[in-house]
Amino acid sequence: MDTSITSEEDGIVTDFLDEKRREITDRLKELKPLVDEYSRLEAAASALDGVRGSSTATAAPRRRGPGRPRGSVSRAKAKTATRTVAKPARKPGRPAGRRRAGRRKGSGTRAAEALSFVQGQPGITIPELAAKMGIKQNYLYRVLPGLEQENKVTKKGRGWHPKG
Repeated sequence: MDTSITSEEDGIVTDFLDEKRREITDRLKELKPLVDEYSRLEAAASALDGVRGSSTATAAPRRRGPGRPRGSVSRAKAKTATRTVAKPARKPGRPAGRRRAGRRKGSGTRAAEALSFVQGQPGITIPELAAKMGIKQNYLYRVLPGLEQENKVTKKGRGWHPKG
């Protein structure tokens, strides 16, 4: 059996391949504008997803932000609704005007550390104290007045001094 291709058969195969290449190229040229339009429409649809407006059946449902959960009653409706049980004036527990039990202000280890710095360098300011302790100033603006209420330090101008 002879497996060699004759020149006539070779010409037929070449013509067939050239014709198929031409068909594919022509079809690609025909479809390119449609692909470009699809890409533009897809980009426009994704850009519109983030814009509020009238919703359509195909649009994604609007996301709810923080606030009242679905099904809860608005304040106006809550006021008009009749109550069956009277609400107590305040929660039971500790008497009004008293602080909750726990550690006193300025009684922690940072307060003790701040007190030792004030004793070691009278007149130290809060920014200087914060830099020495390696903490933020806002913490010391809460701690030092607590130490002052306990008569451990006193403030003169901007500086803090040990008392006694």
